[in-house]
Order: sequence, then C-alpha cells, then structure tokens
Amino acid sequence: MSRDERALQAGLSDPAVPRSLASGSLEILGRLPNASNHTFLVRTSFEGTEGLAVYKPRRGEQPLWDFPDGTLCAREVAAFVVARTLGWPSVPPTVLRDGPLGIGSVQAYVLADPEEHSFTLLERFPDVFRRIAAYDLVVNNADRKAGHCLLGEDGGIHVVDHGVCFSEEPKLRTVIWDFAGEPIDGALRADVDRLAEELADGALRDELANLLEETELEALRRRAIAVARADRFPEPALDRRPFPWPPI
Repeated sequence: MSRDERALQAGLSDPAVPRSLASGSLEILGRLPNASNHTFLVRTSFEGTEGLAVYKPRRGEQPLWDFPDGTLCAREVAAFVVARTLGWPSVPPTVLRDGPLGIGSVQAYVLADPEEHSFTLLERFPDVFRRIAAYDLVVNNADRKAGHCLLGEDGGIHVVDHGVCFSEEPKLRTVIWDFAGEPIDGALRADVDRLAEELADGALRDELANLLEETELEALRRRAIAVARADRFPEPALDRRPFPWPPI
C-alpha cells in the first residue's frame, strides 16, 4: 500500500473527519480566486448528505524552491492532524484523497465573514490567537497571513492554508507577533509536551509518516520539545524575513 493509500485509510477511520469529506463524491463548483495554486470549491455528497469543501489537487501545485514538489497537499493534512492532537487551534477537517483532478487535500469549507481577519479579530480573541501563535511555532508555518484566520458563522476562529509548514529549516513567517516576549501559558506548553511524547513513536507518528518525511517528523518533534520548554513567545528573527507577503 502506498503512502497516499495509507493516508486515505487514516482519513476514513478518523472520527473527526466527516465521511462525506473522506469518501463522498466531489463535484467541482468553481475555482477559488487569489490562490497561487489550483484551489477549487467542491460539493461533497455521501449517502444523501451534502457539504462544501476546498479541494487542492497535487497536480495544481506551483513548484517552490524550498519545499519538495507535490507535497503541499499532504502538509495541509498534517497540519490538521497536529491541531486535532493538540486540541487547538481549529483547523477544519482535512484529508488526502482522490478527486476529479487526482490526489489532493480536501478540507471542510468554512462559511466566514470576508471582512474579518487576524488584524480585526486579535483584540477580541487574544487567547485564541495565542494558541494560533503557539501552533505556528510548532508546525513552523512559513505563511501565516491575516486572511488565513477566519471568523466562521459559528462564531469560532478557524485557521486554514497550511501547505508551507513542517520545513526542517526555521521558516516562521507570520503576522501574529503581538505576543512576542510574553509568557507562554503553562496549559499550552503541557499540550505541546504531550504532542512531543506522542511524536516519539506510536499511532500519531505512523499517521504523520504517511504525510511527512522522517527528517521532517524529527524536526517537528524537536520544535514541540522546544516550545514545551520555552518560557516566552519568541521575538521576530533578525536573520531572515519574519513576515509573509502580502500580509492579508
């Protein structure tokens, strides 16, 4: 069984992933604008249940100099698995599966207010954004734009677009530096410490091994250990660009 097939089986058995997302039919409704890679809104259907999802086929990924070709969709799924394990932040259920344009990530669509983003939300939801900032440290998010933070119609804050995470090299680029120098809450560090333990071996490591390389998994575990032991959120790096572009 290939890595892709094992990842699909993991999605089918994950109770946090709706069956319509993991194995339902996908109907392309249109291409989403302003995305650098091919990104489609799709309708999912399974046993009379329908929903909306975002489909990012592997074949539509633009090559990047600092990430291996054809891996962004798997990183999207790995980001969901890490958030699911931590219990935060809210990353919509995401699976790797076949679709109309081949293998890709399929993520539950979030109905959200298009006028809201991290710049408008952070002061109202500071604790949520502390968790997002800690999460981005762990997954080494190279592209946390303000627009990747959505205020859903359910009133929750949901974060999306994690295709350029999990590099072995430090690449944190984010608009959320508001907590730099501030202590990291002990409860967050305890959750990250538990993640680090689960990454040592066992079911979580096996699940992520279908999505990331062994060296990336080890780097993830080392970052989790570092965050669990950190007293404070870091300051922006001076030796590289710490902000994404465009910021929203």
